[in-house]
Amino acid sequence: MTSGVAHRAGFVALVGRPNVGKSTLLNALLERKLSIVSPKPQTTRHRIVGLLNRPDFQIALVDTPGIHVGERRMLNVVMNRTAASSLADADLVAFIVEALRFTTEDERVLQRIRDAGRPTLLVVNKSDRVHPRDRLLPFIASIASRHPFVEVVPLSALKRDNVTALPLALAKHLPESPPLFPPEQLTDRSDKFRAGEIIREKLTLRLQQELPYGVTVEIENLEETEDGRVAIHAVIWVEREGQKAIVIGENGAMLKEVGKSARLDLNRLYGRRTHLELWVKVKDNWADSANALRAFGYDGE
Repeated sequence: MTSGVAHRAGFVALVGRPNVGKSTLLNALLERKLSIVSPKPQTTRHRIVGLLNRPDFQIALVDTPGIHVGERRMLNVVMNRTAASSLADADLVAFIVEALRFTTEDERVLQRIRDAGRPTLLVVNKSDRVHPRDRLLPFIASIASRHPFVEVVPLSALKRDNVTALPLALAKHLPESPPLFPPEQLTDRSDKFRAGEIIREKLTLRLQQELPYGVTVEIENLEETEDGRVAIHAVIWVEREGQKAIVIGENGAMLKEVGKSARLDLNRLYGRRTHLELWVKVKDNWADSANALRAFGYDGE
């Protein structure tokens, strides 16, 4: 801790509509990949805490599912509940919007923020796409007129433009407190959870539009082998037999591709070689089953 400077610590909820760049921003702030990322909306389904440690502050960044309309499935309801819970528990909210684009979904998220009554900082993401740059100022003024934001930070999470300004801006508005977590800790999530997320990310990237919404990954077994590798047995759960065929692919080609791609990230996660076995199983309409959702770790936190 720097002499004479009070240490600050607290939880910052990264909140916004789906696909606005919350997970990309979390990874950029941490300078490593923690949350999975894909172009598909609602890729993030869980509350994930990433810890940013500096001599004078510790920020517990909370990546949340995008708050969305059209809660057709129980899984959607649980994801929105997870985001709302993270919002309610935060010391500070980072409301993330896309530069020059403010939709009815953004307004709905902002209303949730108003209802929560938490101090909120406005993050204008994808600002690198604005040309000429002076078009950004009227947009920021328009959003700022809707709510008393404590500060506004324009940035690009993908290009990492002005990302370093955000932690300092956030820390100023956190309570004086000793660190809430050990300084060497990166996240509140286990490597087992992260392994399942890596596999789900590769499924999302490989299948794109073909990916059934009702796909989730369960790590059934994770252990070290005698030769020092990490052996992972994972089940990819789908809701119908027809979806199983899509995930497996012709002659198992899709499943092999997903496994090969996932292993590269898993090797980096564990710092050694991994042996990955993937199975695809059917659990009818699990995304609308409260018991199945709980079993797969979707508890709405």
